[in-house]
Order: sequence, then C-alpha cells, then structure tokens
Amino acid sequence: MAPRIKDGDAVVAINGKWITWTHTVFAYLAFFSALIVGMSLHFRKIVQNEHYGYPDEWFPSVSATIGDRYPERSFFQVFIAITSGPRFALVFLWYILTSRPKSTLPKVVAGVGLFRTFTCGGWTYVTSTDDHDWHDIFMISYLVATLPWTLGCLALSQNRRAAKYRKVMASLFFGTLVPLIYFFIQHKVHKVAGAYTRYAFFEWSLILFDVGFDAVTALDFEAFEIVVRDVKGVSRGQLKTTADSVLEKEKGKPVGNTFGQGFSWGEVADAAADVYNGFVFWSMCTALPVLVWYFPLWHMGISGYEVAIVAYAAPLFLAIPALRSAVIRSPRVFQFLAVSGLFAYKTQDPANRLFLTIFSLSCTLITWAATLYAERANSARLETRIFGWGLGLIMSTVSKFAFRTNNPVWPIMHAENGGWNKVGIALAILAALRSYRQPSVSGGDYFPSSGKKGSGALAGLGVGGLFFTMLSLLTESSTMIAWVWDGFPVRGPIAAPHGALVIFVMGAGLVFGLYYPRVAGSWTAFGIGSLGAAFLTCYSHWAGFYGALTLGFYTMAVTPVLLGSAVRHPPATSFGIGGVFMIFMILFHVWVVAYAFVPGGPLVRERTDWLMITNMLSIGAGVFSAAVSNSSAPKHKPISPNGRKQRSYYIYILAVLQLIAVAVAYLRFPTNNYTPYHPEDKVATMGIWTVHFGLDNDMWASERRMRDVIQELELDVIGLLESDNQRIIMGNRDVTQTLAEDLGMYADYGPGPNKHTWGSALLSKFPIVNSTHHLLPSPVGELAPAISATLDMYGEMVDVVVFHSGQEEDPEDRRLQTEYLSNLMGSSSRPMVLLSYLVTKPLEGNYNTYVSDISGMKDIDHTDWDRWCEYILYKNLKRTGYARISRDSITDTEIQVGKFVVGQPESEEEMMIPEEMVPEGLRFPQLFRGQGVRGHRYHVFDEPRYWQ
Repeated sequence: MAPRIKDGDAVVAINGKWITWTHTVFAYLAFFSALIVGMSLHFRKIVQNEHYGYPDEWFPSVSATIGDRYPERSFFQVFIAITSGPRFALVFLWYILTSRPKSTLPKVVAGVGLFRTFTCGGWTYVTSTDDHDWHDIFMISYLVATLPWTLGCLALSQNRRAAKYRKVMASLFFGTLVPLIYFFIQHKVHKVAGAYTRYAFFEWSLILFDVGFDAVTALDFEAFEIVVRDVKGVSRGQLKTTADSVLEKEKGKPVGNTFGQGFSWGEVADAAADVYNGFVFWSMCTALPVLVWYFPLWHMGISGYEVAIVAYAAPLFLAIPALRSAVIRSPRVFQFLAVSGLFAYKTQDPANRLFLTIFSLSCTLITWAATLYAERANSARLETRIFGWGLGLIMSTVSKFAFRTNNPVWPIMHAENGGWNKVGIALAILAALRSYRQPSVSGGDYFPSSGKKGSGALAGLGVGGLFFTMLSLLTESSTMIAWVWDGFPVRGPIAAPHGALVIFVMGAGLVFGLYYPRVAGSWTAFGIGSLGAAFLTCYSHWAGFYGALTLGFYTMAVTPVLLGSAVRHPPATSFGIGGVFMIFMILFHVWVVAYAFVPGGPLVRERTDWLMITNMLSIGAGVFSAAVSNSSAPKHKPISPNGRKQRSYYIYILAVLQLIAVAVAYLRFPTNNYTPYHPEDKVATMGIWTVHFGLDNDMWASERRMRDVIQELELDVIGLLESDNQRIIMGNRDVTQTLAEDLGMYADYGPGPNKHTWGSALLSKFPIVNSTHHLLPSPVGELAPAISATLDMYGEMVDVVVFHSGQEEDPEDRRLQTEYLSNLMGSSSRPMVLLSYLVTKPLEGNYNTYVSDISGMKDIDHTDWDRWCEYILYKNLKRTGYARISRDSITDTEIQVGKFVVGQPESEEEMMIPEEMVPEGLRFPQLFRGQGVRGHRYHVFDEPRYWQ
C-alpha cells in the first residue's frame, strides 16, 4: 500500500517540556559558567568597583561578570546564543497553547515575548563596556517588557499548578527589586563598603527567578509533542509516535484563565480611558495655581488674578438642577469642555492662557463631581471611577517624575521646553470618547434610603482636606523629599530614585483602600496617618520620610472611603464645600510663607504645623461622616464577579505605572561624570543668578533655557535664588533636578518648603563634602535662606555660601542678617566665595559689614558701582575674572560670574590685564561677546574683566 504522502511518517517526536528544560539549562549555564570562570581567573578585578575592592567587596555583579573580560564574556555569549533557539520555541509553544479564536491577548503576550528575546540579545552582545547607553536602553526595555510578559502569562495560565509556581516566581522577582535598589543606593550614593556585594546577590537572584518563571512552562508543555514528519517517505522505517492522538486530544481544551474567562480588551480600553481622564483632571488642577502665581510674581504684589482660584469651588454650580441633570445626562460633552485647557499652550498671551485654564478646570471639577454622584447607584462603577481618578493622580505624578517635575501637558510647556501637548490632547480626546457614557441610575439605591448618611458639611470638609493633601504633597514625588532634605552628606532620600518609592506607596495605599475600606476608614488608620503627618512636619532625613510614606499611604487608602461618603449627599454640598475649604487651605499654605506681602499674613507666619493640623482635622471630619454612613451598611459586602474583573484591569494599569516609575528611577539615578570644565588649570568658575522660580517673562517653564546658558558659560558652581517651587502655587516643581542631571552637577536645595522661605540652591561640579541650611534672623519681613557648603575643589576644601537677604522694606532684618552672615563667613579660615543677593549699594551701608575685617571677604570688583542685589565676594582665593551676562527673557535678574584659581595665593595687586594676556583656560567664552547668543551677552562692561 502506498504511503500517505499528505500525512507522512513521524520521524522524531520530542515532548514539549524538553524545549523548556533546554532553555532553562542553557540560560543558567550562560550565567553561572561565566561566574565560575570569572571567579577563577579574574576574581579581584570583577569584584572591584569605583569605590571599593577586595576584601570589602567579595562577590561580583552580573554585569561585571558577563561583560567585562575574556574568556567569561565568551562563555556567556556562546551559551546565551544556544539559548535563543529554545527561547523562540518557548514563546511559539506558549502562543499555540493559549491562542483561541477572537482572542488578542495571546498575540500581545507572544509579541512581548519576542521583544524580550531580542532585547535580551541587545544587552547581551552590546555590553556596558562597548556602549553604555545602548546597553542600558536594551536592559531597561527588557525589564519594562518583563511586567506585561509576567502578567500576560499569569492571565493565560491554564494549569493551576503552573499558575501557582508562576505567582511564586513573579513575587520573588519583583520583591527582590526592593532590596536590590536599596543596596544600589547604599553603594552609589552613600558609598557603603560591601553594599555592592549585597546588591550583587540580589541581582543574581533576579536571574534565578526570571529564568525560573519561564521554566514553569515545562508543566504546560507536557501535553505537547513536537513531531518531525517525513511527508515524502524518504526515511521510511523511523520512529512513529502517538503525537496525532495527543494533539487531537488536547485540541480545543478550554483555557483556565487565572483572572477569569472574560478578559476583554474593550474593558481594558475603558479602564485606560478612565485613568487618562483622571490624569487630565490632575493636570488641570495643578496647572491653574502655576498660572496664577505668574501674575503676582511679575507684578511684585497682589495682581487681582489671584481670584482665579475660586474655580476650585465650581461644584457649587451643581446646586442648579438643570446643570446637574445636563452633566449627568451628557458627561462626554462636559469632558470635552474640560479638555479645552490642554489647548491653552497655543495662546501666547499669559492672561488668555489663564482664562482658558480657569474654564477648563471648572468644567473638569463639575464633570468629576457629577459623574461620581451619578454612579452612586452602582457600586462597581463608582469604584472604578474612584480607582481611575486615583490612578490618574499616580499617572500625573509618574509623568512629572519622568519629566523632572514638569507635567508635559501644562500650559507652561510647549515643544521648545519639553512639552508633549499635542500627544496629551490626542489621548485626552480619545479617552473622553471612550470613557464617558450616560451613567446607570437604576437598579436600586447603592445607599439604603433608610440608612444614615452622616453630615454633608463634614463629608465636604473631608473631601477638601483629601484634595489639599493630594495637591500639596502627592502631585510631585519629590515634594515630601524636599521637606525632609537637610543638606550633605546624604542622610535621607533623594528625588531619584526615592521618588519611585513615594509612587509605589501611593499605589499600594489606593489598592488597600479599595480592598479594605473599613480598615482604611477606621480611627486607628486616621491616627496612624496623623502620626505620619507629624513626623513629616517635625523631622528630617529618614524619620521624616517614613512619616511622609505613612501619610501618602493613608491619604490614598482613605480616598475611596471619603469619596464614597461624599456621593451620598448632593454634590453641591459635599464637593462644593470641599472646594471652598480647598481654597481656604491654598490661601493658608501661601500665607505661611508670603506673610510679608498679604493682609493678615503675620497671623499665620511660619505656621506649617497649624496648616497640617487643620488639614488632618478636616480629613478626620470626613472620616467621622463616613463612619456614620457606614454604620448602617453591611460589614462584608460581596464583590460581584464583574467587579473583581474590573478591578483586575485597573491593577494591571497600576502595575504598568509602577514599572515605569522604577524604570525612570533607574534612568535618572545620578551617575554623572562630575568633571569641571577646565581641570588642567584648576579653575573654578562660579556664578549667582536669581531665577524667579523658573518661569520666564512669557510664562513658559525656563529650565532648558537656564541649562543652556549655564553650560555655555562653563559654570562649575552656581547659586540659584528664588528657586523653591515645591508648593501648590508653583506647581510643586524643582528646577535643580533638570539642571543637575543635564549638566552633571551635584545639587543642594534648601531650606526646604516647610521652612517658609523662597529658597536657595547650590549646583556644583565639585563634590559637596558638607552643607548646612540657614534661616537668618527676620523679626519683621520674610525669612532669609542661606546654604553654606564645603566643596572639594581639586583636593582643596573651599567654602561656598549662597544667600538671599531680606527685602528693602525691612532694614532691621537686613542689618541682623548682615551681622549673622558676616560672623558665619569670618568663622572659617578656608578659602571662601559668597554668591549672594544683598539688597545694598556698593560701598554703602551693610556692604561695609559684608566686606570687612569681621568677614574677611573682598568684593570681586569694588569698582562696579552699578549693582544693587547680586554680589560675589571672596577670600583666600586667586580671583582672575569677572563678568555680567544679560538675562534675556528668562528672569528679571542678570547672571554674575567670577573665575578663581584654586591652590594659588590671593593676589595682593589690583592690576587689571587685557584678555590677550590671560591663559585660554581662564578666559570667559567668546560666545557672549557683541550681540551674544539668544539674548545673552556681556553687558555693563560689554566684556569680561581680568586680573593678574
């Protein structure tokens, strides 16, 4: 009988599990063979890092083992190349196992699996030694893809035993990231001996868990046989198997989805749209105060535009029945009106930008309050609205973390300064189209009509306190870090990477509040949250930061409780009162620092503690109202299957946001090469600049323009004044983050926003050995901030002081501050430079105390009579140059720059010399001569001045 050509004879059959075992064995061989060879041949070299070697460090990191030396690098690359075949087969078999008609999730997971495989090849064959940037790009891409691969595999698991092991491996993998990051910070920032060895153990653990996660597929692939068929009969007589019967038996088996059969990409899109609408909400809420702040800033006093903050009380309009009904019936229309604020960046006139944002925010708040109220009849949908709103806050915070404290869709952003306005608008339109439909108002009252509802006024106070806490502390991951930062050496958290920890705690708190609302809404939880607020207010460093994390967790956890209570009352009552209280709190938090410029300011001068107490009491009022409401509700309310499924989509989105935050923290971790511009001449170029809070004359964020001119001036050290933006009215921003990271400089900022000053900052190419923050005497006017720091300049300790004195209207304050600072400078015998804002005329008044035998300081150019605010003073350093550079439209104050040579005695003569006699490395850049560049040029003298 002739052979059946179509079916053919089975030549070889391999059980599918051997694909997994081959992948597992060769993957482990790749890493551990390199480890064994490296430890045998180059032990001391691969355990050496930039700070320590053996015996302080005695175990190598993964990157040092597999990428730095031959032959271990070759062992790794050979075995990982062998692994690639089984890896592609593993992804293919997983797709075959999970693919079903009309199901797109398996295709997405397979695509992610292929992407991970290619990026693995990228960081394998392009090592950090070859190209550090591309190695990091491939590595970050691989880690980012790990989350959707892990979640996708869990969602598609059809074997309970395999799903159990996957959960264990995934938990170990992501749990290991916490100590991994901790020990990396201990090594990189704190330079702790042995920390890198501990880091290395956790890094190797990640390899074990990552490969182990994929090894679990052996349990799934036992049902497969890979068969080679001879369809032309050329190898008659070879092995025949039962592959057909096995495959036929397994064909069409139902998928046991860990997260249920009903996974729907449409519902994922709904969840994503809800979250993005929440992002737009928070973008508008944080944008308005920044725009309002611009006007008193440039008017140097009350401008009248401050009244714009009444927009936060817009839910009061929902007292109009017709409007409330219109919003409930057509929320999509009002959401489109809310999106209008994203177009404000197209308007050049600052006032028009403000007016459009006021309108947008009002529509945003009205839509939000009415939508939550309308969903009160459906607990599952109300929960998703609250979850989406909370995740929108986290998304906003993540975006600011990624864009270094600026929200990319703010009206102060555009393409030239890093804005993503067009992308933001496109996504907002799609989200509005997708998300808002007519709410379901039938199906029974979510809150029994006979039950207690508490007090609407108290519920409103709770909403207002919650809103204020979020807006003032949680819309930027580095705000609370700025509260507890107190100078060098580093004794607490830093913006990157610890901002990711703030974001993680926010997400954990939100999930906890949704799953355990009774615990989150208890008085015990309120007490713990209040204790966290007290620690944040009263302590610095880690103790204060632990309080910050506690407060952040509690705030997010109590969110579902307070909002769930608020919707039991008419929205004009609960959300309207909340908005009014929010306005009061915004003014309160401005008054504590701006007391010298506002009516009644001295009454709350420097009383951040009162502010925090008032805020926590308002949240307590909301908790009380919620407790009354919940007293009549069932203690254990069952969650519907649909509700559980909806929760899972939002948790997926939260996981993605958390992974993005971790990736941003990794990418932003300070690993710059802090090298001065002219080390061969031992030159230190120092400058002072009053940056007017990082908003330029036309109301655009000015960090990039500031960065460019600082870099072109080749400044090694610069003092920034009026630089503290970590308040609601300034958008909770930090200009030093962009400048320090882009310019490769150490950054110190302070005293912090809870110390009631307008801020000072120090950026340095030289290591900051030690720094102290000062609040100078100020019995009448505003507090004067100062930073005194010791820098390691070419092996010599040099003191630098950055100082902003009080205003012209307060002469007694300025006299006391002058005495304080002069004594401070006189107490040091080291070389010193003062970068300052003194508010005095040369050779007159307080000038003669700053430049005196008490301080020992000299003026960089006592013949420069055209000064009033900015001064550079020095002692025990050789001064070689001085220049004044125009500001263009970045701020209202010029840049003053001095050049000093470290290690040479101070010149006794005052003889000026022409530039031709100055060595090249000691000259100021030619770029700023004549008309200069982008409006920056040498002015007053029209050229730099040089001394022998």
